[in-house]
Amino acid sequence: MTHNRLAKMLFNDDFDDEFHLLATMIKEEEMANEDRTPHRPGSIPGHTVIQHDRVQGNDRLYRDYFADTPTFGPRLFRRRFRMNRPLFFCIQHAMEAYDPYFVQRRDACGVLGLSSLQKNSAAFRMLAYGVLADSVDEYVQIGESTTIESLKKFVKAIITMFGDEYLRSPNNSDIARLLEINSDRGFPGMLGSIDCMHWKWKNCPVAWQGMYSGHIHEPTIILEAIASYDLWIWHAFFGLPGSLNDINVLERSTVFKDLAEGRGPHINYSINGHEYTMGYYLADGIYPSWSKFVKTLSSPQGNKNKHFAACQESARKDVERAFGVLQSRFAIVHGPAHFWDQETLNYIMKACII
Repeated sequence: MTHNRLAKMLFNDDFDDEFHLLATMIKEEEMANEDRTPHRPGSIPGHTVIQHDRVQGNDRLYRDYFADTPTFGPRLFRRRFRMNRPLFFCIQHAMEAYDPYFVQRRDACGVLGLSSLQKNSAAFRMLAYGVLADSVDEYVQIGESTTIESLKKFVKAIITMFGDEYLRSPNNSDIARLLEINSDRGFPGMLGSIDCMHWKWKNCPVAWQGMYSGHIHEPTIILEAIASYDLWIWHAFFGLPGSLNDINVLERSTVFKDLAEGRGPHINYSINGHEYTMGYYLADGIYPSWSKFVKTLSSPQGNKNKHFAACQESARKDVERAFGVLQSRFAIVHGPAHFWDQETLNYIMKACII
């Protein structure tokens, strides 16, 4: 707009109309400039920001479960967290020492963040009850995205800190204990029972559903495990698609890796006057007829064979019981898996086993 035109406008009777026209032109030009200016990434359009009362959520959680005289006693604590309170505190302190993410801090504005109790409790609730991430929002006062992030960091830390101790092959002391107990059960030389379990994958990518669907006719992921009489799962091989059977899983498993490399455990036991130096596992009928597997008799004839089949099937239920306890204690592996990436599912499964 030139100076001559502005001067004419000052002495014009239609000044108001010209002024409104000028204001409209300026506004349209500003809007056009905004459309040409690249927008910086910011909040998601339509995203609702919820102001959580984090301090109130932490205080309520502390009063209900972690105070000297909590509202819910030890029995309900163990029922809802799947462990007693001293073990929970042990894991919490280990988390804080391992990952600063679980340490309560203040943000750049000085606002106090979520406490370690809130993040660990949210992760435990998802593992124990198999609930969705936003279901703990109302009580713990923690957002859905933060709950998912806490769960992922939690399971990774559990595997890193405790995996070498609890998810390992038996050492000499463990082997001696297993051999003694199993010998009293009528199976000298037995190291455990082996079997596979399927975990449904609800959010399996469409392109993979054919590969991960087997006899269940739904996408599943297979867990191969070896369990002892005390439900200790010391071998867990997880991640193969559900279209495979137990033999296919065994061919890809690492259960006999040490034995193939000549680093197997040294075992000595005697059966009917014959000395053996190699342990074995109880398995069902689909497994191959190897010396490492002792299977039941499909059609036993005679009292001796019937007694052996009954004892073998009874002792082989150790791994079945371990699967049942695992799914009942941690409902997240009992229901369908809701995560999209297989790596996260692998961490969740192994953390629950530990």
